[in-house]
Amino acid sequence: MTDPVALAQALIRCPSVTPHEGGALDLLERTLTPLGFTCNRLRFEAEGTPPVENLYARFGDRAPHFCFAGHTDVVPEGARAQWSVDPFAGKISDGALWGRGAADMKGAIAAFVGAAARIVAKGRPQGSISLLITGDEEGPAVNGTKKVLDWLKARGEKLDACVVGEPSCPQALGDAIKIGRRGSLNGVLTVEGVQGHAAYPHLADNPVHRLVAMLSALLKEPLDLGSEAFEPSTLQITSVDVGNIATNVIPARANAMFNARFNDLHSGASLETHLRRQLDAVGGGYELAVSVSGESFLTPPGGFAELVAGAVAETLGRRPDFSTSGGTSDARFIKDHCPVVEFGLVGATMHKVDERVSVKDIEALARVYERVLERFFAAKA
Repeated sequence: MTDPVALAQALIRCPSVTPHEGGALDLLERTLTPLGFTCNRLRFEAEGTPPVENLYARFGDRAPHFCFAGHTDVVPEGARAQWSVDPFAGKISDGALWGRGAADMKGAIAAFVGAAARIVAKGRPQGSISLLITGDEEGPAVNGTKKVLDWLKARGEKLDACVVGEPSCPQALGDAIKIGRRGSLNGVLTVEGVQGHAAYPHLADNPVHRLVAMLSALLKEPLDLGSEAFEPSTLQITSVDVGNIATNVIPARANAMFNARFNDLHSGASLETHLRRQLDAVGGGYELAVSVSGESFLTPPGGFAELVAGAVAETLGRRPDFSTSGGTSDARFIKDHCPVVEFGLVGATMHKVDERVSVKDIEALARVYERVLERFFAAKA
């Protein structure tokens, strides 16, 4: 099962839709233990969220310590009738491996296991290799990577560098490495009014009008024009709701939700201050509940990012671009512990019906990961 394509097939056959383990972590544990990895199954839970199984597997007990981070949980398959194949069959057809999780990100996990097995077979690496695999990346991300990292810190285990196997390449394997991510802020805006008859607005207080004005204020000016490493921050209204089915009634309350993806010109706190200032300028009462699921971060070009880029170039003959596009990933937790970049398969079909990746790309990614490990331990020798 250290053949990356065969392992990827077997992982896809494990229906590990968040938060269910589905046998995927069992399979990895059975594969890694004979290679000499010490495996720890870590179950975490928190109020209001389902319990989640995670796996931390480590080969070696000394520095330097290279970690691969990934997730075996996948999003639901959606309408099965729309799939060309069984989404959990792991079928190979037309040179591609089809199935939920092929791109995001069971193919990359299998590729790294194959690479690690080759490194181990060549002789004990001058340091340690670990895999931090969660079952909570596609879900709330409460009982997964962050808690495993806290567990490692409590044990005194230090990571020196980490690659996250997210599908980082937009069009072809090796065309991009993610060296940072934007932050994400979610807002719930509530405006209270006074219910009344639509024909007698002077006897009521319409919260919808004030809500619309407040949303217009949030959208009137761009949050910024971008920074050296990031594209401009964005704010998207995702819901407006008054719960009103009557056309002649002014509602008593209006709600809206929005999401802001922000670059390194902001922190979650500074962006919240900015948004509240815009709302205050409109006037009138409101409530704003804010949650920040991740701050923006950047692993500067050079150093570890260059090490990975060099491995890609040497293996594939293609120089990858450094990218900070996309949403959030578990790298937002890992960046507080060590340098981290994201490099995996082509993500064009992730979360889609007929998700698939090239079989040759899985094999090539295993070679890239093998070269990353070789360069990492050579640089630390």
